[in-house]
Amino acid sequence: MEIMYLCIVVFLLCLAVFDLFVGVSNDAVNFLQSAVGARVANYKTIVIIASVGVILGAVMSSGMMDVARHGIMTPSQYSFEEVITIFLAVMVTDVIILDIFNTLGMPTSTTVSLVFELLGGTFVIACVKLLHDDNATFSNLMNTEQALKVIIAIFVSVAIAFVFGVIVMWLSRIIFTFNYKLHSRYSIALFGGIAFTALSYFIFMKGLGKSPYLPDNIREFIDVNIKSLLFGTFIVSTLVMEVLYLLRVNIFKFVVLMGTFALAMAFAGNDLVNFIGVPLAGLDTYKDFATNGNGVAASGFMMTSLMESASTTPIWLLSAGIIMIIAMATSKKAQNVIKTSVDLSRQDEGDEMFGSSRAARAIVRLSQTTNSSLSGLIPARIVNWIDSRFKEKAQDAPTDVAFDVVRAAVNLVLASMLITIGTNLKLPLSTTYVTFMVAMGSSLADRAWGRESAVFRVTGVLSVIGGWFITAGAAFLLSGVVCLIMFYGGILAQMGFMALVVFLLIDSNRKYKKKMLAEGSDSTFRLMMRTRDPELVWDMLQRQVSRTQSFVCHFSLEQFNVIVDSFADENLRSLKKSAKELQMEARILKKFSKQEVIALKHCPVDTAIERNTWLHVGANSNKQFIYCLGRMLEPILEHISNGFNPLPHELLEEFRPVQGQVNELMKRSEALISTGRYDTYRDVLSDAAQLKGTLSVMRKRHIDRMQRAHGNADFQVSVVYLNLLQETQQFLSNMRHQLRAAKKFTVQ
Repeated sequence: MEIMYLCIVVFLLCLAVFDLFVGVSNDAVNFLQSAVGARVANYKTIVIIASVGVILGAVMSSGMMDVARHGIMTPSQYSFEEVITIFLAVMVTDVIILDIFNTLGMPTSTTVSLVFELLGGTFVIACVKLLHDDNATFSNLMNTEQALKVIIAIFVSVAIAFVFGVIVMWLSRIIFTFNYKLHSRYSIALFGGIAFTALSYFIFMKGLGKSPYLPDNIREFIDVNIKSLLFGTFIVSTLVMEVLYLLRVNIFKFVVLMGTFALAMAFAGNDLVNFIGVPLAGLDTYKDFATNGNGVAASGFMMTSLMESASTTPIWLLSAGIIMIIAMATSKKAQNVIKTSVDLSRQDEGDEMFGSSRAARAIVRLSQTTNSSLSGLIPARIVNWIDSRFKEKAQDAPTDVAFDVVRAAVNLVLASMLITIGTNLKLPLSTTYVTFMVAMGSSLADRAWGRESAVFRVTGVLSVIGGWFITAGAAFLLSGVVCLIMFYGGILAQMGFMALVVFLLIDSNRKYKKKMLAEGSDSTFRLMMRTRDPELVWDMLQRQVSRTQSFVCHFSLEQFNVIVDSFADENLRSLKKSAKELQMEARILKKFSKQEVIALKHCPVDTAIERNTWLHVGANSNKQFIYCLGRMLEPILEHISNGFNPLPHELLEEFRPVQGQVNELMKRSEALISTGRYDTYRDVLSDAAQLKGTLSVMRKRHIDRMQRAHGNADFQVSVVYLNLLQETQQFLSNMRHQLRAAKKFTVQ
């Protein structure tokens, strides 16, 4: 049996590696978002700077490991068997939940998941113990006071981060405006000095100053002389910032990179326990049992040793930091989650990731009403002056950034300060909550949420926050259920869950790669949004629309042939696959259509007005292809699913020439659109109209045939065939509309 527990501990350590990859994929957004969004350096440089911070934070994080050991449970009241069951349930649940959120591209909180998984698992085992021991109480079995303190700190941090983000960003923008280079001769040095001093205080003096790796005399010196050190740091850093500014160094970029390092360090120091705290606690648990068990049963050996503070070997912390760096640098999911957070806080207009919700509309209307009322109470002169500070745009601002370096600096400095305060107080604050809400507060104060985007951004924020609460509830319930099944199912149930986790991770990674391949890249659209030359945007939009229409031609013809051939061959599997692909393409086309309409607003005004109609006609034709194929597919799929009579050979032979002509016309149309040469444009339209006439004759002939043969065994399949003829005719109409729209949109 001891060998089985050793296997479980080894699996926990392996799962810690997976958890580090999955967790960092989610949490890398916390310290990379601002630097990536402001494009202060290339992605490789940003990752290198963050990596140094991660390594230092990881090595200094051993004090936070106590949260996993005795922050929630009272381990002296639990046996080795119970503790190892709780730890395994927590890790199994954690990997599953975090991977689901990463696959969806939604940032969630590893801290919340860990705390509530520990709560769920411990709560279930505590309930079991209460049933069998009348003297046991929850206060003895669970560290309820500390657990409540952690939970309150996590959720209060949301409001604190948002409010401070709004206030600090509003003041910063009033001081610097968007054209910060004209207002920064002295103020930027002061800002840099304050930022560096604040980071130094919480990270170097409060964080490293309490590190067990420093000699006692140095720690005592820092503690006694903290005020003098702060004052000296402020004076020196301000002078250094002024010198750097005179040397034409962009101080804001320097502050952003410094803040990235600081926030990465604070993240690793605070959040490393979320990934390896439970596995390392499980390893200590097994070592204690193997060393001191002396033949005692696993259900009778109490885990009093976990009441002591963790003494984590530096090599474990260093290894974890290296794994985090590898995950941060290579994970595609990390970049997807960063995209979600950057898109919600970007300054420019773009394709909104979220739709509109009733709650968001109510919040936006209330905010607009409140703003109008307050504006009436403030003198117009002050209102106009404040507005001018937000409207002064820099002429040489980069075109490929989501927001400028002023906001990026505020986000990083403020978030790292708040997180480091929590870490120094040994409160595992959610770095995701803090950084995300600081970013949302600063984007609101920066007027990034305009009237036409506010409702979508608010919906996105509500969706992300709602996801956090779902994380808490799901983590508590799932961990409790898994723990209960493992407890009563024994080793077999535990091994079963271990196998399930491995399968789910492999399957999730495969599905995510397929999803990313299907959706493609948004790089062209993003480039259009950040290009200031309207003529260049128009040129890129024309190419983008042509590519989309050409692909829809190819895709629609491919699905048309699949549907017809599968009808003839009674291939149910191909029909079901076609239905899924049509649904996916409909979603992608909806997204592309929104992007194209937004991009048209950035084109020359006269051109946009002139071509607007044909853009919409073309987009509508693309969608009509999919809808037409759906209407064609639905009765055929139902017919084949029910095992009804197959398509008679004579009907199939009748339709094959039409299918061949449809293929020829669609290929000719695709070639015209993709090359932009419409020399044979009228010939294609004429041939399509002629084929539509042929289909009309076929439909009438088939209806006469059905009326003469009414009541025979092939009546049901004849109805399906009639629908095929009708939708094929509509398919050709869609082709003609799309071709006409493509020509009118691209050729004057």
